[in-house]
Amino acid sequence: MQIAIMTDTQKPELPNQLSINPRSKFYVEEVFEHEIGVKLNGKERFDVEEYNISEGWIKVASPKALDRRGQPLLLKVKGTVEVFYK
Repeated sequence: MQIAIMTDTQKPELPNQLSINPRSKFYVEEVFEHEIGVKLNGKERFDVEEYNISEGWIKVASPKALDRRGQPLLLKVKGTVEVFYK
């Protein structure tokens, strides 16, 4: 039996779906210990709240609209999603 020990050079695998909201079931704290980048249709985006690689979408916060809890309303933008560690 071999035990894998995570060092500083090893990073967790990026999940298919990830959210920056700690209340979401798609929030993975270990991933946010490293800086990640998201590209949509080849252009890097810096305003991504959530992404899904297999379904090909990202969610970004609406500039003005709020949901019933007072949080920014998330808009879904579709395209080719690429996620990487910086």
